[in-house]
Amino acid sequence: MIPFLDLKAQYQSIKPEIDAAVLGVLGSAQYILGDEVAAFEREFAQFCNVKHAIAVNTGTSALHLALLAAGVGPGDEVITVPFTFVATVSAICYTGATPVFVDVDPVTFCMDPSKLEAAITPRTKVIMPVHLYGQMADMDPIMEIGERRGVKVIEDACQAHGAEYKGRRAGSIGLSAGFSFYPGKNLGACGEGGIVVTNDDKQMETMRMLRDWGQSERYHHVIKGFNYRMDGIQGAILRVKLRHLEHWTEARRSRAKLYDAELAGSTRVAPPIQATDRRHVYHVYAVRSADRDLIREELSRANIQSGLHYPIPVHLQKAHEDLGYKSGDFPASEKAASEVLSLPIFPEMTDDQVQTVADTINSGGQRKAA
Repeated sequence: MIPFLDLKAQYQSIKPEIDAAVLGVLGSAQYILGDEVAAFEREFAQFCNVKHAIAVNTGTSALHLALLAAGVGPGDEVITVPFTFVATVSAICYTGATPVFVDVDPVTFCMDPSKLEAAITPRTKVIMPVHLYGQMADMDPIMEIGERRGVKVIEDACQAHGAEYKGRRAGSIGLSAGFSFYPGKNLGACGEGGIVVTNDDKQMETMRMLRDWGQSERYHHVIKGFNYRMDGIQGAILRVKLRHLEHWTEARRSRAKLYDAELAGSTRVAPPIQATDRRHVYHVYAVRSADRDLIREELSRANIQSGLHYPIPVHLQKAHEDLGYKSGDFPASEKAASEVLSLPIFPEMTDDQVQTVADTINSGGQRKAA
């Protein structure tokens, strides 16, 4: 079987380092926050080329705190895209604000800046582009519109660890940005985890209080806060994995390049396109096909796992039907949702495994003889 990703292989490759890090936390008894989390915050901020990083329990919490610190609340609107994981929209809803959608670019699947300005109203407080699948949104026009209209920009970078736009790292362009460390992410915890980054001192101070019951110091609750703290063990594990992230990223990019070559002449699927001004880190390698469901069945019969990211855009999810959108409102997102298929990609994947996946697709499920 070719798995969609192989977390066991990743663990085995760095097992002594991970085990020592976990045992170190157990020995220190710093189970919540603590020295390891603080060190990871410093190291991840440096990785993103930003001043501050605030470690939390999930990527959703990271986005929630970023929005709250930016002053988002009931009566406000936050513009984002419908072609994303539902957590993007959930974080907006948690603040009491209303999500407002704009369609995605049909090539990158990220926010289409040409659709953005028409969605801005006097109630718009934040624009939140999603760096989908490991490729950043077109940030320059988004930032220009935000600055000109007096609207803050917060990056949903939950799938974009180490991605770049014109040489700038994900998380370093907007007011702040949220990352997820869900186990399947390019930088994944052994459990849940997230972080929010910013260059703004005031945002940092507010988010640090918000994640820890609104405390400025122990038992001094300045604002209403949350229990969004990161576990010490996750901080220690993430410190270890961060040291390997750049190597893993280049391994993903090499797997993607091989896929690109093998699928370049395919009449069945269209490989993803990396914009020339961006560094794609391939959290997901998503091809497009009108025969998506058939190809997925063929891969399954060949013992090859695949994924769907995401088959139903958020504006058509029952949970968010109260927003009043309908089928046809965002055609690029809806078409992508019906066509995308995520192929296996992970740093430990071999050339032969990539070749097998590509051959299975190109041959209509009849894999070539070895």
